[in-house]
Amino acid sequence: MSRFRATLGLDLHVEIDPAAGRRSGLEHALRAAIREGRLAPRTRLPSTRALAAEAGLSRNTVSAAYDQLIAEGYLTARRGSGTSVADVGTRAPDAPGRAGAAAVPAHDLRPGRPDVTTFPAAAWIRATRRVLNRVSPSAYGYGDPRGAPELRAALADYLGRTRGVQATSERIVVTAGAVQALALLARVLGTAVAMEDPGLPFHREVVRRAGARVLPLPVDARGARTDLIGTEAGAVVVTPAHQYPTGVTLHPARRHALVEWARGGGLVIEDDYDGEFRYDRQPVGALQGMAPDHVAYLGTASKTLAPGLRLAWLVLPPHLVGPVVEAKLHADHHTETLGQLVLADLVTGHVYDRHVRACRLRYRRRRDLLVARLGPSAVHGVAAGLHALIIPGHEDEDETLARCAAHGVAVEALGPHWHDAAPREGRPHGVIAGYGTPPEHAYPAALDALAAALRP
Repeated sequence: MSRFRATLGLDLHVEIDPAAGRRSGLEHALRAAIREGRLAPRTRLPSTRALAAEAGLSRNTVSAAYDQLIAEGYLTARRGSGTSVADVGTRAPDAPGRAGAAAVPAHDLRPGRPDVTTFPAAAWIRATRRVLNRVSPSAYGYGDPRGAPELRAALADYLGRTRGVQATSERIVVTAGAVQALALLARVLGTAVAMEDPGLPFHREVVRRAGARVLPLPVDARGARTDLIGTEAGAVVVTPAHQYPTGVTLHPARRHALVEWARGGGLVIEDDYDGEFRYDRQPVGALQGMAPDHVAYLGTASKTLAPGLRLAWLVLPPHLVGPVVEAKLHADHHTETLGQLVLADLVTGHVYDRHVRACRLRYRRRRDLLVARLGPSAVHGVAAGLHALIIPGHEDEDETLARCAAHGVAVEALGPHWHDAAPREGRPHGVIAGYGTPPEHAYPAALDALAAALRP
């Protein structure tokens, strides 16, 4: 094992395995240092000349290693600024519900994650300054468990204008993320809840831990099978605009059937997690607009801005506002206030609209590239959201996942999303790929790696 420290303003300890070859050994050593967090994002690396001299390698070898890591998204290079560690490749926690931590893969195509490098930091800073300059000292005290009045008023206007939601600020409750909102509803309802099959396993577990029994609701090419809700369920959780993970939209006839079911005494919980992102037509309006007294609408800033904000909202039927607010009070008293006020400023100033439109264009281009690279027959679901269901047409899911892992690509299998994960005849096999996470410079290489992994 060859060890050296690169200097030139950076003390860098790198170990190169001679058995791996000079270039491959250097690539592996730098990649490992980035994955393990020993090289932090935006750390500037030595020049190719300096690193070659320190390591006893040719400059061409170092240049080739840098170029490969740039293509994989580990490094970035800008004229006049040298080569630096990219924002990907550092340690990050596993998905919710899993213990421990794991290194971010070379090509992160896990679904449900936005490109957080697009977060409008400058606009957020300006809005924060405006908020801090005008708020009263009471903003720093204990807040309303329903959420800041400014944000609730801004959301009532925004949701009515963009999603067709019938809302007043009195019917909106701000929560610390969509997971808390779903848990609060399940706890308050105290009834069996039908959830889409396939659907997000973590959300099923959230509902179960809140004390509710979960019933499977099959999904086909027209969305949730509303004719199979049954008599046991008192509530139904659906993703009608863009079903997760199949990517279909709820057929209009089934939308009407679901509303009629709710008017008979049930409650529809509409998870509109990525409703703003439709690329082939105008976004489908929210189901809540058809029956506002029978639908609890759930929206979030996690996909449009960033999950780290922990801001989501419920638009509730009148009879549920009091019980949910009471449950919220005893869950965390109130959601942090300053972030709510900043978001309200961005919404009322239409900065939020402009950001969503820019993201819509960016994600549309990414999905178009995905379809062009893999072929339209392999990519299922409507042109929307941040993920696509991919059915390669060969191999089973374990083999597909193994091939993806071998190419450094992280995706998710469809199998665990079924309520009953046991294999069944006729059930499709596939993987779910997200196209939101990789930053712009790393996305083409991620698609190349995915295409290579899925190639028969």
